[in-house]
Amino acid sequence: MKLIIAYIQPARLGNVKQELFKCEVHKMSVMNAVGCGQQKGYTETYRGNITEVNLRPKVRIEIAVNESFVKPTIAAIIKGARSGNIGDGKIFVVDLGECIRIRTGETGSEAIG
Repeated sequence: MKLIIAYIQPARLGNVKQELFKCEVHKMSVMNAVGCGQQKGYTETYRGNITEVNLRPKVRIEIAVNESFVKPTIAAIIKGARSGNIGDGKIFVVDLGECIRIRTGETGSEAIG
């Protein structure tokens, strides 16, 4: 079992969801996030004050998958999120020690679905 965490551009969320649905990944958590990386930031002037804005809006997607879905899920995220420009995002794959479905008490691979 793996937990896939992806940070993408907000405008690409629709494309990523379509690609995930094509490879039969329907369960995900989506959150708004801010962060900085290679994209760095920019400066703004507001009422004579210069402000550096280095936290850019991103979308964080978390998807728990069984081993057989890891590569198709990553490929779908890349296909939907890639524009070829700095700031397309990052994907992290983390081992998932345990998963428990609260409703039924199922654990492990059965709980992920």
